[in-house]
Amino acid sequence: MRICLIGCVEFSGWALKRLFELESVGICTVAGVITKKASSFNADFCDLSGCVEEVNADPAIVHFYKNQEAATSFIRDVRADIVFCFGWSSLLGPEMLSAAPRGVIGFHPAALPQNRGRHPIIWALVLGLDETASTFFQMDEKADSGPILSQKPVPISPDDNASTLYQKITETALAQIEQFTPALVRNSAKFQPQDHTQATYWRKRSLTDGIIDWRMDAVAVHNLVRALHHPYPGAEFQSVQHGAVKVWQTSLSESLFSRNFEPGKILDVQPRRVLVKCGGESAIWLENIKLGLNCIEGGYL
Repeated sequence: MRICLIGCVEFSGWALKRLFELESVGICTVAGVITKKASSFNADFCDLSGCVEEVNADPAIVHFYKNQEAATSFIRDVRADIVFCFGWSSLLGPEMLSAAPRGVIGFHPAALPQNRGRHPIIWALVLGLDETASTFFQMDEKADSGPILSQKPVPISPDDNASTLYQKITETALAQIEQFTPALVRNSAKFQPQDHTQATYWRKRSLTDGIIDWRMDAVAVHNLVRALHHPYPGAEFQSVQHGAVKVWQTSLSESLFSRNFEPGKILDVQPRRVLVKCGGESAIWLENIKLGLNCIEGGYL
């Protein structure tokens, strides 16, 4: 089975390396790779041509994306039997979806049909979910709506952030690729249609979604910070003296504080951490931060 992989994020690179491993034992052939030289919006961007170089594969199997017409021609030229599209932030048109005889397998790190759409790792953490999933499915012209090929749950611990959850999902997904690729080769893979009545959708994250509002309760602030941890751009607040300040790590205060303290008021300062009043009676420690009470006008953030 000849596979063409489309992708341009870190997970795409790990998936390509796993496919090369499967190729080395005769299970499949990596016939083509479609990627990008740069991206203005993928925080975890990865040019897959580097992965091709690492295994000394023929550089001619790499196509740098220009438009769907050229990508469709490339898929046909390399005689791909099937396309794997893992880590691509735009929908594929009908010609590209049908360029390979067996269509396109997509990937979405959420428990489809729930939570279709954008930024699934970020929203899962922002919303405080305790579980997500790694899902592979047959792509169609709609977003994340095709029949499911493989889905495995991924637990989210209270200590997880975007970086650790990304790693968990990647490890789960790579194991799935090892399982379903031979099944696809044997034509024994099973696809389960999604129940569209159960579908929910997540929107594209905006820059304002990353701004800490101290009127939020401490749990919501904590979830926002861990959701925007690396490889994402980080949550931030506006400081009177320092402008935009990134926050990469927080911990919840076990103590409750009077509602008479305004949100954003500094309650305590310790080496490399600051306790800040949040909504209700809650407060949060900003960890590994250099700001001190004497640096902030009036003792507020």
